[in-house]
Amino acid sequence: MNKIYPSAAAALDGIVADAQLIAVGGFGLCGIPEALIDALRDSGVKDLTVISNNAGVDGFGLGKLLETRQIKKMISSYVGENKEFERQYIAGELQLEFTPQGTLAEKLRAGGAGIPAFFTKTGVGTVVAQDKELREFDGETYVMERSLVPELALVKAQRADRSGNLQFRLTARNFNPAVAMAGKICVVEVEEIVETGALVPDQVHLPGIYVHRIVHNPKPEKRIEKRTITEKPGV
Repeated sequence: MNKIYPSAAAALDGIVADAQLIAVGGFGLCGIPEALIDALRDSGVKDLTVISNNAGVDGFGLGKLLETRQIKKMISSYVGENKEFERQYIAGELQLEFTPQGTLAEKLRAGGAGIPAFFTKTGVGTVVAQDKELREFDGETYVMERSLVPELALVKAQRADRSGNLQFRLTARNFNPAVAMAGKICVVEVEEIVETGALVPDQVHLPGIYVHRIVHNPKPEKRIEKRTITEKPGV
């Protein structure tokens, strides 16, 4: 089975649709599937619910899909670097399901493991637990969280072999393995493709059984987020 597609657009052809639940790997701008996000934008699909730790920045990453109003709802843990996100949310144009970061990771991991729900103490007594089942274990209150099983997962890896075995680079691994395992269909953008067998077992961070389509993007832009501070007189 050939998993390699000639372009990001070709890799998404026939598997994207309006109103889908889509998970996208990455943490900030680190480890995001840049070419696949662009292809998703160019496909014109709309009313998407997107699972991602955050929503990129203005004009880059998922910020591009916010600008084109293709995202109806975000399931995220941090969205503080995107002014367009803030504007749409305050104006009531964008739905948001805030999820603590560890809970979001576990919701994806559980989805990939076939676990429909789990209990956690995180969020108990806050708006996070609103309208969710609470249960007591050993004298402590826990909130039930449903797992996430997106219809489509978009993932970034450093290297893949032709069977889809993946190797991630350092912290760019972040949410990507969990996103890949949770998705019913997983499309991966990689910087390098090698022959099957070229990766030794210890280099395989995610088995190819989770990967359905691969696209080669050898030179992603890889923007770096920079800290900005407010200058104060006398400091």
